[in-house]
Amino acid sequence: MRILVVDDNPDILESLALVLQSAGHEACTVIDSRVALRLHAERPADVLITDIFMPGADGFETIAAFRERSPGLKIIAMSGGGRVARRDYLGIAKEVGADAMMRKPFDPADLLRTLDEMSADAA
Repeated sequence: MRILVVDDNPDILESLALVLQSAGHEACTVIDSRVALRLHAERPADVLITDIFMPGADGFETIAAFRERSPGLKIIAMSGGGRVARRDYLGIAKEVGADAMMRKPFDPADLLRTLDEMSADAA
């Protein structure tokens, strides 16, 4: 699968790219959701993985923009809870249009299992 990952943390992007590529996926990583939208328009991804808390357009805006442009795109929201963990931000991400949620830090095997489930659902 072609997977587009959006996160403002370069270390997380690098780690996820390694995990995804080692599992045979094509990973494209970016720190800006506007760039992600442009890349997706040029060459659509099968799955979007986006952080919730980012400068500029946050994950909720990112999910909504991708959902509007590509209703069938599978979307995984990820978050460590941000500075204010009293709200269920991943639950809100689901309401906005995410198909799955991952709470950071997560086991890479859980991410790969989620991707496998998404792939099976699409087949």
